[in-house]
Amino acid sequence: MAIIEVSGLRKEYGGRAVVDGVSFAVAEGEIFGILGPNGAGKTTTVECVEGLRIPDAGTVRVAGLDPVADHERVTRVLGVQLQESELQAKLTVREALELYAAFHPRPADWRPLAERLGLTPKLTTRFAKLSGGQKQRLSIALALIGAPRVVVLDELTTGLDPRARRDTWSLIEEIRDSGVTVLLVTHFMEEAQRLCDRIAVIDKGRVVALDSPGGLIARSTASTVISFTPSHPLDDRELAALPGAASIETLADRIVINGTDETVNAVISLLARHRVTARQLRVTEASLDDAFLDLTTESAAGAATGDTGGATAEAASGADPGSAAGSAPDTGAAVGSAPDTGSAASTGSAPVASYTPADRPEERH
Repeated sequence: MAIIEVSGLRKEYGGRAVVDGVSFAVAEGEIFGILGPNGAGKTTTVECVEGLRIPDAGTVRVAGLDPVADHERVTRVLGVQLQESELQAKLTVREALELYAAFHPRPADWRPLAERLGLTPKLTTRFAKLSGGQKQRLSIALALIGAPRVVVLDELTTGLDPRARRDTWSLIEEIRDSGVTVLLVTHFMEEAQRLCDRIAVIDKGRVVALDSPGGLIARSTASTVISFTPSHPLDDRELAALPGAASIETLADRIVINGTDETVNAVISLLARHRVTARQLRVTEASLDDAFLDLTTESAAGAATGDTGGATAEAASGADPGSAAGSAPDTGAAVGSAPDTGSAASTGSAPVASYTPADRPEERH
C-alpha cells in the first residue's frame, strides 16, 4: 500500500519548471530514496510532499491526505528533517526536545530517543554550542518526536564524519524496522545503495529512472573490470577470445580486462586450465555511481553548453522567504507559536511553523 503518492507534479519559478511532471509512489514501511544532481528539483519535490510548497499542477497525497488542504492533519503523520534549519542559539537540547514534544497530542518519549541518538550527555548544552553532527542528530530527534508514520530526511548525513555517518545509517535502518516509512534525499551513492529499497533518480525536474539499487546498477553501461598479474604469460589469442571482453590491456606484467560477468567466469577457467596463478586478482563491478552518471549524462552535457535553467531556478527558490530553507534563521515565530501546533508538531524543524501555505509570498502570484 502506498503511503506517499505523487502524480504529475509540476512547480515553476520565473517561468522555468523546476519540477516537471514528477510521479512516484512510496510503499508503507520502505526506505525510498531520491537522487539527482544539484538543482535537479529534489528538494522542491519533497517540499511539495511536506506541504511547504504549493504545486502548480499535479497531485500529492500523504496517507491519503493533501499536504496543503489537509496541512494540519498531515503534520500529525509526517516528520521532517530539513536540509537546513536552525533553533534559537540559547535553547538547550532538553528544552528543544520538551518544546517539540509539547506540540504533539501523543509524542514519543524523548528520553530514549535522545539516548539512541547519543544526545543524553548534551541535554544541557545550548544549540549554538553543538557540533554540526550533534545538530544533525537533534534535527532527526525532533523529526521523530511526534511518532510519525513517515519521516522525510533531506541530506541526512551532510557534514558528518565517516563514523557518525555509519552510525546514522544504522539508526535509519532501525527506524524503518520499527515501521516508519523513510523518504531519503541524498547525494551519497553509498548511502543510497545501502539504505534504500527503491530509488527515484530526478534529473532536470523529471524522474529518469525508478528502481531498486540493484536494478539501477544493472542498467549501467559500465563494464566489469578484471585485473590480475599472472604467474606465467598467457596467450594473447586466448585472452582476445574471452567471451564478453570489450578491451584487454597489459600494463607492465598486469592484465586489465573490461568485460562482463561471463568474462569473469571465462578468465577463471582459462587460469585453471593453464594452471596459472592470478596474483592480486581484482574484480570491480559497476556501482550506483556508474548508474547515476549514465542516467544524468544528458543533463551534464546540457549544463556544459549553458543549459542550467533547472539549477538556476531551484537555487533561486532556495532564497525565497516562503520556503523553509530560506527562512531557517527566523525561528522566533516558530517557537513562540505554540497554538499553531499542527505545523510545528511533526516537522522536526522550527521554521516550518512560521508559515502556513496561504502565508507564503511565492504563492500569491
